Amino acid sequence: MSSWWKSVWPPLMAVILFLAVWQIAVPLFHIEKWILPSPADITKEAIAEAASLTQHTWATVQLTLLGFFIGTGVGLLTAMLLHLVPFLKSALYPLLILSQNIPTIALAPLLMIWFGFGLLPKIIVITLVCFFPVAVSTMDGLTQTDRGMMNYMRMAGASKAQIFRKLEVPHALPSVFSGVKIAATYSVMGAVIAEWIGTDRGIGYYMMLQKSAYRTDRVFVAMAIIVLLSLVLFAMIALLEKILVRWRGADTK
Repeated sequence: MSSWWKSVWPPLMAVILFLAVWQIAVPLFHIEKWILPSPADITKEAIAEAASLTQHTWATVQLTLLGFFIGTGVGLLTAMLLHLVPFLKSALYPLLILSQNIPTIALAPLLMIWFGFGLLPKIIVITLVCFFPVAVSTMDGLTQTDRGMMNYMRMAGASKAQIFRKLEVPHALPSVFSGVKIAATYSVMGAVIAEWIGTDRGIGYYMMLQKSAYRTDRVFVAMAIIVLLSLVLFAMIALLEKILVRWRGADTK
């Protein structure tokens, strides 16, 4: 617990200091509420809108988790396929890189035209955001397998499938989780962008409504919820990593 607290308290104190300076600066410089509300004003609005925010947050959580699991699955399958088939990797890997140069928000109108306003275009948006970091990290992890161990298993008569399952995949787990943690934070952002495409619920929808009404305090509430969801999902993946990759720490002792 002490080591955990030592890693947590510096950023926590920085956030508290930032909020304190913000709270003091707003009345001190007579900043209008519609331009920059104080943290106290934002907190009051969050409490007042709790019922509505709960419904919108739950809708975003459902969309985020669905898109995250699909995007992560696509990323893992893509990485394994490209790793096992070197020709496909040399042919498709540059295209994966190029695909990330297209802004996701720019694809939204096209997805609406092609797939309508239902769930499918939203899932595609989140999948596009999530699969790339998972695919790249997994491929990097698979290519960094201990060559000495690999040669030993080959001399022992292990098949390619056995080497992949028993050596390459376990050694790639830390890299896999690095990509999954990035995808976890991106998935919330992807869900919010997806909700801008067209929906009647969700934090992204709520944010667009409040922006149109110049309710800056409610926009900040929505932003705080997005950050909180990202942190919670990241922490859950980090905990899962700690459980599944515990063997790695034991090997290095």
